[in-house]
Order: sequence, then structure tokens, then C-alpha cells
Amino acid sequence: MSQPLQLGKPAPDFCADTTQGQICLKDLRGKWVLFFSHPGDFTPICTTEFVEFAKRFPDFSKRGVFLIGLSIDTVFSHISWTRNIREKFGIDIPFPIIGDPEGKVARLFGMIPEGKRETVRAVLLIDPDGNIAWMAYYPYTNGRNIDEIIRVIDAIQTTYKYGVSTPANWRPGDPVVVPAPKTKEEVDARLKDSSVECKDWYICFKKLEIK
Repeated sequence: MSQPLQLGKPAPDFCADTTQGQICLKDLRGKWVLFFSHPGDFTPICTTEFVEFAKRFPDFSKRGVFLIGLSIDTVFSHISWTRNIREKFGIDIPFPIIGDPEGKVARLFGMIPEGKRETVRAVLLIDPDGNIAWMAYYPYTNGRNIDEIIRVIDAIQTTYKYGVSTPANWRPGDPVVVPAPKTKEEVDARLKDSSVECKDWYICFKKLEIK
């Protein structure tokens, strides 16, 4: 039985056949990887998601993010489905999709709920060190918001690069959060610091200096 996934811990390694040949996760070390599952090929919600992932592929590439899809369908089914998407929507799917008919990879990442056979709409972001930076699981009935996925990637990459935290709804260019002081002396110093904007002693913001 696979161990529960944990944020900040290494993602389980795997090798799998995809629509673009075999992929091993360890070979992607040094890159950001967005690994996501869908319940099934030739289904309406999954098709809308893949069309949107494909449309936004340049935005992911600009951020250095390598996309990998997965479902328990075969690679042959994926190929047929992506050809249908190209025919009906005029969109090529530019990223690999894992064929996982036995669910081996999906179970490593908790993508198949107990008592179910299909994968849920899981999304995992793996950082260049191979650790799980973010994960989210969506129900079968609701498609994912690609804008929000990209927003989260921007925030996590900013934290990874600059060691800062980001507030709710943060987008690039917005102020970042200053860690709360832990002593009275730090509180006094914080309230005198003109480089930060404080709503109160425990909640302060500053502009991020991009170097």
C-alpha cells in the first residue's frame, strides 16, 4: 500500500508509457512538473479541461512547467481522443498523457478514491527538487480553473525563489507577506520599519524586490 502524500516530501518515482513515449519522473528532476489526472477519455468535462490546458500551454512553458496528464485509459485511447479533440476543436494536445489501465501510477498519488475505479481530477505541482509543492483534488462533476492553477504556480514559484509568503488572491506584482514577529523587541522594530506596510503588529506587507 502506498504511503499518503505529504507537501514538501519527495513525490513517488515512476516510469510509465505516454502518448509521447516512456517518461520517468526522476528524469524530470530540475524542472517544475504539473501532474494531473482526469476521470476518462471521450468525456465532456475532461475534454473541456484538456482544451483549456492546451490553450494555456504557452503560459505553463513560460513558467518552466512540464505538463503530464493521466487516466486509467490506455495510450491508444488517449491517442484516439486527442485526435478527436484536434478534429472537433482544432486544438493539438502538446503534452504527454500517461496510459495507466491498471491504476498503478494513479494509486501512488492517491488519484483513485476508495471504492472507485476512475481517477479524480487531481493536480500536483512537483518542484525542481522532486518534492510535492502543491496538490488539489477536484470532484468528478466539476472542471478545474486553469487561471487559478497558474496563479498558484506563480505564488509557489515566488516562494521557492525568494523565500517569501503570499496573501490570499496574490498575483505577481502584489505585496508579499512579512513573517509575523515572535518577540516584543521584534514587534517594536517592525512598527518602526518604514519599508513595510502594517495593518497591525502581526500583519505586514512589503513590495518584493526582484533581483
